[in-house]
Amino acid sequence: MKYLDNIYKQSDISWFTPVELFKPWYAHAIAEAIMRTANFSVPLKIYEIGGGSGTCAKGIMDYIMLNAPAKVYNSMTYISVEISPSLAEVQRETVGEVRSHIPKFRVECRDAADRIGWGQVEQQPCWVIMLEVLDNLPHDLIYAENQISSWMEVWVERQHDQETFSELYKPLQDSLITRCVEIMDLDKTKTTQSTAASTMKSIWSKVYPKPRRCWLPTGCLKLLEVLHEVLPKMSLIASDFSYLPDVKIPGERAPLVSTKKDGSSLDYDSYMEAKGDADIFFPTDFWLLEQIDHYCSGWLKLHGDHSSKKGKKRRTITLESSSFMEEFGLPTKTRTKDGYNPLLDDFKNTKFYLSVPTHNIK
Repeated sequence: MKYLDNIYKQSDISWFTPVELFKPWYAHAIAEAIMRTANFSVPLKIYEIGGGSGTCAKGIMDYIMLNAPAKVYNSMTYISVEISPSLAEVQRETVGEVRSHIPKFRVECRDAADRIGWGQVEQQPCWVIMLEVLDNLPHDLIYAENQISSWMEVWVERQHDQETFSELYKPLQDSLITRCVEIMDLDKTKTTQSTAASTMKSIWSKVYPKPRRCWLPTGCLKLLEVLHEVLPKMSLIASDFSYLPDVKIPGERAPLVSTKKDGSSLDYDSYMEAKGDADIFFPTDFWLLEQIDHYCSGWLKLHGDHSSKKGKKRRTITLESSSFMEEFGLPTKTRTKDGYNPLLDDFKNTKFYLSVPTHNIK
């Protein structure tokens, strides 16, 4: 912890991702997970969304070069979809440290959630990796006056003094928000309440009205809709925070909003106070992520969708990060002399989500 504290104080970076702190072992575990399930009858193709400094890409390519059959490495393609031009350049430098990686690796500097940038639909199997991407994607806030009243969109408007902001509540109209709300409420609609219970809830909400606030992963929904459309046979590996400690901002799935001053973090009480260089982390609801994934693949139908077409069911699993690393990684490489293992014992609030296509529709 002292070592990490010194790194943070010496750096302008507010947060190092696990793939950076545990290089190369974190990336090697992901590469092993891919190798165990990839179809090697077709050339291996990997997309990484938001590749940071290229540490994951280099680690995966190193591992495949050293452990896979030569034909797998020689025919592979690794494509980083990176929205930041400066990070794209850093990724090229990082991967380029190994000369044989260079012709197999390329960076496409664009927004992965923009359908136009993808071009033609890719019909071949491929892999998509997203590490600590979901927590930074746009989210929308919805609000309800009490436990039974309808959800409303939260809009933010600038006050007349031009410095402060306030919230406005409007009926749901954004299509991403309405789809996300319906996906989120699926588990509630499955359990039909009795008339007596429903009446009791109605009375309770009037006697003890409790406003509700809920943050929706609309950016995740938009991205997965695009990915499933352009890469219908993709296998997905995503890792992110399942919960965040000491969140001060109210609401279900509320973000941690912080800034860095003199080497230490300062958390905000309101998202509207955060201006400039604030870091925003959202927790990932992995149950909701799975529902969104099945919806975007066409398997999960919403109530208003009466089309006969149904997509293929996907095999999905959510694992604690320590379980993923024990299964696919080399934990012996990160164990300290007293038995403590940061690869397994730290980042307890992160999970892995794996989703692969299947032809089994039962």
